[in-house]
Amino acid sequence: MYWTLELASKLEDAPWPASKDELIDFGIRSGVPLEVIENLQEIEDEGEVFESIEDIWPDYPSKEDFFFNEDEY
Repeated sequence: MYWTLELASKLEDAPWPASKDELIDFGIRSGVPLEVIENLQEIEDEGEVFESIEDIWPDYPSKEDFFFNEDEY
């Protein structure tokens, strides 16, 4: 399983919190790349509910990680 920023960003609009099956269903319905579906299928399913993409990929950058001043635009 590997995540890139581009692949993980496909799940930003997922219906959080969500289970593994719900995320796979969302991915299929929204047409995410096959790599995203494969990564989700590799997650060990212990019936847990994921609150956000950070629960799946802890290195996912948040808005605070970017030095971007929204007030300037």
